[in-house]
Amino acid sequence: MAQAWNCSGLRWSADSPVLLWDGGRRSVLTRGKRVAFGVEDGGVRTCVGARGHACPLGAAVPGRGTGARCEECARLDRAHSVAADSLADDPRPYRVYLAWFGPGMLKVGITAAQRGAARLLEQGAVAFTWLGTGPLMAARRTEELLRAALGVPDRIPYADKRAVRAALPATREERAAEIAALHARAVALSGWPESLDPAPFRPADHAEVFGLPRVPAAVGEVTELVAGGAVSGELVAAAGPDLHLSTARGVVVLDTRLMAGWGLVPSGGREFAVPVRALSRRAVAQDGLF
Repeated sequence: MAQAWNCSGLRWSADSPVLLWDGGRRSVLTRGKRVAFGVEDGGVRTCVGARGHACPLGAAVPGRGTGARCEECARLDRAHSVAADSLADDPRPYRVYLAWFGPGMLKVGITAAQRGAARLLEQGAVAFTWLGTGPLMAARRTEELLRAALGVPDRIPYADKRAVRAALPATREERAAEIAALHARAVALSGWPESLDPAPFRPADHAEVFGLPRVPAAVGEVTELVAGGAVSGELVAAAGPDLHLSTARGVVVLDTRLMAGWGLVPSGGREFAVPVRALSRRAVAQDGLF
């Protein structure tokens, strides 16, 4: 029987996604590479724990959840995150950013300055610009200012991000146009924290890094992995946690967060055999910006 591996997540290097496995193994994913694995027969998806600690209950978790944590571990993980505002004394500088995922879809967020653009790659931001740098709470207040004054969200569902990837403008200039307009409106607001140092508009573009230009539109997305199932396809693009795989049925998107908590084994040559639903191509309207 093949040894099962446990995926601990997908991270981005400067130019490619990397799958991380328990025990320190790493799988660098390059376009054109075959992504193929099976899910253990009779296996159960179990909680991945929180903050580096195993789940004390070894609790089973639903196959469709992207968090792969039971309620208690999810609560503990959230309680120690920047998003929970529980790290007010964090001395590190933070950056506020504006991110663009497709036509009409923008958000504001913050990330530790030392992480560079890693957070934007992990979220699947097609284009972005920095808005300013300062202490954590100043960055938080700036984020809240934009949410209140301009109606800019700080979260966008991944299903919405996938829905607009097939309709991206062709040029970097077109992809940067909406964040340019939002940046101008943001810096014109009064009430910025004095300790936040504003940043000029300097757009960065990830479309080529993700491999999105010239890639066929995805026809479906994996809804969950199942015991005894299999995934097999050629990697043609990747954005955030999503792998776009060319399969016999067309391009299918796999959210790698669905892999966590399962015991994964070699595919053994099996074809793509996990639940897939049609991918929405609807235009996603975002209220309150323009």
